[in-house]
Amino acid sequence: MSQPPTSPEGRPQYKRRVKLIRPRLQLKLVGTFAGLSLFALVFQFILFGMVTARFAAGLPNDGDVLFAQLAPALAMVLAASLALVMPFTFWIGVRMTHRIAGPVHRFESFLAAVSAGERPADFHLRDGDELNELAEWINEATRPLRHDSASSDQPLAEAPVEVERAA
Repeated sequence: MSQPPTSPEGRPQYKRRVKLIRPRLQLKLVGTFAGLSLFALVFQFILFGMVTARFAAGLPNDGDVLFAQLAPALAMVLAASLALVMPFTFWIGVRMTHRIAGPVHRFESFLAAVSAGERPADFHLRDGDELNELAEWINEATRPLRHDSASSDQPLAEAPVEVERAA
């Protein structure tokens, strides 16, 4: 069996196949991006329509003919822009939120294992993922719980807890 590719630091590089690892979080963020894109396109359409109408009204002849011909063209431009921009916004949004949702999912599964009394090894995020500093802090904060040398043969839930008191 072949080994997974590794990063320069020697960590395995895994490529997640599922892009919606935390669908609720990711779709909420992507929906926000898509809503903002939709608002911007419609606002631009309205502004362009207003400028065109003002320009057509200022023409000495045939202004209403010009506006009558431009209105459907503007609607077609809006439809084409929406057809191109909205799927692209969704795709980019999912790809970018994947770099946040994946680590959040990893944090939850790691902390659930520690909470269940397991002693998992330190975990590392994939290259390109966000929240690497938080991952280091989680590893550091849980290390005393996971590496209690006096009772390493006991599950974490049964290990005695030592509390330091301030002198």
